[in-house]
Amino acid sequence: MFQGKKLICFDLDGTLIDSVGIWNQVDAALIQQLSNIEVDLKTIQQQRDIQLKIFRQSADPYLEYCGYLNEFYAFGLTKAQVKSRRYSISHYFLDHVVPLKPQANLLIHTLKQREIKLAITTTTSLSNIQRYQDNNTLINSKIDFTNDFSLILTRENVENIKPHPEVYLTALQHFGFKAEECLIIEDSLIGVEAAKQAGIEVIAIYDQHSAHELEEIKAQANYFVQDYAELLNSLNGIEKMP
Repeated sequence: MFQGKKLICFDLDGTLIDSVGIWNQVDAALIQQLSNIEVDLKTIQQQRDIQLKIFRQSADPYLEYCGYLNEFYAFGLTKAQVKSRRYSISHYFLDHVVPLKPQANLLIHTLKQREIKLAITTTTSLSNIQRYQDNNTLINSKIDFTNDFSLILTRENVENIKPHPEVYLTALQHFGFKAEECLIIEDSLIGVEAAKQAGIEVIAIYDQHSAHELEEIKAQANYFVQDYAELLNSLNGIEKMP
């Protein structure tokens, strides 16, 4: 799967870092604080996935998502106020709770040693990445976003978020590589869809928070792996039996 590849693009949330469940907890805390309603985490994730897909072409999809929460749960605030409260709640989680996926750092360092270009291609914000870099020792003790990645593209760099392929096409254009020289690592269905629309091969890596879409993810991805240990084995030419 890595043969002939000059660029590896990593999604962030759910792929490199174990953060999808954290955002479910953040939204649960937000809803509880502003409406005194308790919502189960699975429902929250499904609501967020649906709304971000609906608002993917908006100037700020997450602001519109906060507007949806404001109306659905009758917070009685502006969507900007809800977004501000959401990110205030998130800071503790981003700084102290979100971990790197096991052995992701080993894959990154092995790819760098082989002089393969690495990019972050994510719909999260640059400010979140900066928090991980500056404050989160679970992450910054293992990888350095500035030095380990030749390019970081966030939602501020594109007009259209995934499943639109813009972020991946932008990465190709930046390096001047062909689609067949690139490989994408994703965890979610919308990420896999974005990769496919860009015409780039994609590895889907298992994340428990995408389990409800697992069969469709497997059907659309070029490859599927359980974890980074499996990817490391593949990179070293020790392909695991299916």
